[in-house]
Amino acid sequence: MPTSNDKRDKTGEGRNAAASLLSAALALPGLAAGLAATTAIPAHAESAPEQGSVDLKYLYYRDYQPGAERMRVSAPSFHVLMPLEGNYALEGSFVLDSISGASPLYHNTLSGASGLGVNDLRKAGDLKLTRYFERAAVGVGFAYSTEHDYVSRAFNLDVRIASENNNTTLAFGVGHASDDIDSVNFVARGRSKRTTDMLAGITQVLTAQDIVQSNLTYSVGRGYYDDPYKAIDVRPDYRDQLAWLTRWNHYVSSLDATLRLSARYYRDTFGIRAITLGTEWVQQVGSWTVTPSLRYTTQSAADFYYGPPFPVGFVPGQSYSADQRLSAFGALTPGIKLGKLFADGWRVDFKAEYYEQRSNWHSLIGGGNSGTDLLPLKAQFYQVGLGKNF
Repeated sequence: MPTSNDKRDKTGEGRNAAASLLSAALALPGLAAGLAATTAIPAHAESAPEQGSVDLKYLYYRDYQPGAERMRVSAPSFHVLMPLEGNYALEGSFVLDSISGASPLYHNTLSGASGLGVNDLRKAGDLKLTRYFERAAVGVGFAYSTEHDYVSRAFNLDVRIASENNNTTLAFGVGHASDDIDSVNFVARGRSKRTTDMLAGITQVLTAQDIVQSNLTYSVGRGYYDDPYKAIDVRPDYRDQLAWLTRWNHYVSSLDATLRLSARYYRDTFGIRAITLGTEWVQQVGSWTVTPSLRYTTQSAADFYYGPPFPVGFVPGQSYSADQRLSAFGALTPGIKLGKLFADGWRVDFKAEYYEQRSNWHSLIGGGNSGTDLLPLKAQFYQVGLGKNF
């Protein structure tokens, strides 16, 4: 049955060919971008891992609007890391995204969606080989994803170089993704999209309690960006994206806790500007870790976005979209994560987040063609995990 490119064309976040496959299942820009923005900063030297690990996770996601249930995603995933002889490490992951629900109601007027609903199974996996040197590491990775109307292949190369005292780490990366689109409604057959991503970053240990990381990513995309499942959706055939992410971790020794702060700025050639601010408090309680979090995202509208009533603003031959994710909005995401370590190397964790997006919550940057306020969009995210070191 028809699926929607909505679940992979995440507005407000730069695409990375080596990005987490699990977060690619998420449809909401604030939520997906926030997952990357609040990841812990690695503080170890560039040395091969001494232990292997295996992790199983299960994600459940649902979004809805007033009086209407919408999308549901069920996604079990598997990740394994194995040290190899000769200072190598091999890691890989696999995820199944079972997506179902009504066609997304992104407007309070006709959206042009098929009305037949969404029912799709996405299979995705990646594999990465890393070679560790005395103060450096080089990784090569490949990712593959397939669903009814979409096939994506991605390659990436990353290099990390540590200073002699291991207090400074420089990171460089490049990736390329090749996506093929064949919509089941025959609107987009044999279409493609090609994306090249570049990353440069630095991680700096400031004190015994403080570490900061700043990454700059730039993405160049060419090809098909329209949504074939909307009656009118005409977008430019190119999209360049720039994102700057800075994170700071501060360890509070008197409380045995860590404060994590993050800020991310994003802009692209669609005309979108976005800012995401995040905070986490990681509290140790014996063998348990309790992590409450809060994230705020605000973005401006794309230059060619027009709000309801549909199709006001449409001019033949010009770019036009009524996709809510291209509108101006603000979003809040409170959450909590619980984790427990066991003496024999086992670990469990549970994470829950609530997401709410409203047109009148955007701030800090201009709104663009917001039009009439859209109905609030809400979502819930639950994830449970089980892992073991070996």
